[in-house]
Amino acid sequence: MTGRDHGAKNKIVERYVMNEQDPTMPEAPSPAVEAVIVPRTNDIGGLEVRRALPSAQRRMVGPFVFLDQMGPAVLRAGTGLDVRPHPHIGLATVTYLFEGEILHRDSLGTMQLIRPGEVNWMTAGRGIAHSERTAIEARAADKNLFGIQMWVALPKQHEETAPAFVHHAAGDLPTLEGEGKHVRLIAGALYGSRAPVATFSAMFYADAILEAGARIEIPAEHEERAVYVATGRIEVAGDAFDAGRLLVFRPGDAITVAASEPSRILLLGGEPMDGPRHLWWNFVSSSKDRIEQAKQDWRAGHFDPVPGETEFIPLPDHKPAPVRYP
Repeated sequence: MTGRDHGAKNKIVERYVMNEQDPTMPEAPSPAVEAVIVPRTNDIGGLEVRRALPSAQRRMVGPFVFLDQMGPAVLRAGTGLDVRPHPHIGLATVTYLFEGEILHRDSLGTMQLIRPGEVNWMTAGRGIAHSERTAIEARAADKNLFGIQMWVALPKQHEETAPAFVHHAAGDLPTLEGEGKHVRLIAGALYGSRAPVATFSAMFYADAILEAGARIEIPAEHEERAVYVATGRIEVAGDAFDAGRLLVFRPGDAITVAASEPSRILLLGGEPMDGPRHLWWNFVSSSKDRIEQAKQDWRAGHFDPVPGETEFIPLPDHKPAPVRYP
């Protein structure tokens, strides 16, 4: 998903330009926690979206440069999610749902429905366009939507790779169960397992459902690590954190997360990126000039079109603040 979409009336649209976090956000309460990020909440046509990355406290965690929580929301009968075709460069988008479904279309000719527990991984590389909508047949009744979209920055040597799309069913993803927890590995490597999606850098991304009292360790093998609390309440080193918090941990510290109540958390991180990144609208790159070129290409219609789509989101006519990732 991306940029502000001024869709038609009665359509729920998701995209908006990056908003900085409130500088009065709370400081980390524990020596093991480097930052506690409270996402800014936006209501976009009835769909609540919370953005945790990028933030004033932390621009990225490992290769993750963007984290949006969609919902939870009820999309009323006759409406749906309608994010019109829009472009990306220099990143991979990772869509993962807890509830609901989204129909993905892209300029490669892909048309793929994603449901809870499945993974849509789209590599933008040198350039791709895509749309995200509620399928026509799903609009007859009320439906829930709750999920996460991440953007993963590509290493410099892969920023201009060929665009690609892969989908993996929930049953294809490694899982770990026992002691009150169910962990599904979405991407990368963790706990001795590796997810099937091919990544361009060392990383991990997992969905963990915890019963009350369950505990889970966050390995210290990666330098940059974080936990996003999607639902419930957790404790780390005696400090409690409610849903809608991104906890960024200090490198090297042993971290154990305990669930105070039934909770769902996302574990994410990886190695630091190979230099700074810049973000403007939907574009991520190590080069400001490359972002300028992408802007010109989208404005001039040089991106490949999305089959089956006649609409698109124009380049913003205002100037969203560029973001540099240290």
